[in-house]
Amino acid sequence: MFCSNLQNMTKVAVVMHDLCLIHTDLKPENVLLVSSEYSKVYDYKGSSRSPKDSSYYKRVPKSSAIKVIDFGSTTYERQDQNYIVSTRHYRAPEVILGLGWSYPCDIWSVGCILVELCTGEALFQTHENLEHLAMMERVLGPLPAQMLKRVDRHAEKYVRRGRLDWPEGATSRESMKAVAKLPRLQNLIMQHVDHSAGDLIHLLQGLLRYDPMDRLTARDALRHPFFSRDQLRR
Repeated sequence: MFCSNLQNMTKVAVVMHDLCLIHTDLKPENVLLVSSEYSKVYDYKGSSRSPKDSSYYKRVPKSSAIKVIDFGSTTYERQDQNYIVSTRHYRAPEVILGLGWSYPCDIWSVGCILVELCTGEALFQTHENLEHLAMMERVLGPLPAQMLKRVDRHAEKYVRRGRLDWPEGATSRESMKAVAKLPRLQNLIMQHVDHSAGDLIHLLQGLLRYDPMDRLTARDALRHPFFSRDQLRR
């Protein structure tokens, strides 16, 4: 079911981008299950109580079919799209840095959603730009120098001497602690995935590449070995 959900999310992006549409606000709230039917499965994790205790059952959807909603911000590709798009937690670095955006901003959002499906929590839980960028560096490594050199005037304050102004520019100790506690992407995924962790990590690294020109396209992502090997196991 987990693999099917990931695959269906990627298929949605393929369809939209084939239609030359950029959703610009992909997030879990805008991805709905087609069917409300579910099965009750006993959850053994951490449970020492009787299987008759209903609080230790989880609801597993019978179908992984999904539909995407809220196309109010959807747009066709055009030149000089520099305004802010996407809900904060799923916003791509090129949007924050004012570098312009296109289809790859949806792919970044898909990557964040897939991590959240895997872990149960949003990858970047923040409401401030510099902290958000620092979280990205903590999880994914340093931002490319060529991107930091091209930031627009509104994002210049986040960069100092060719690198992200962190932790010097942090607004509080709590902000610094929030960034410092984040694990690297591969360590985060390995905490939650028992099999195919390597393929999933490689897929997510492709979806979450900083440079939008290097980021996987939706169709390339759908061809990734993580999905093809899952099909072979069925």
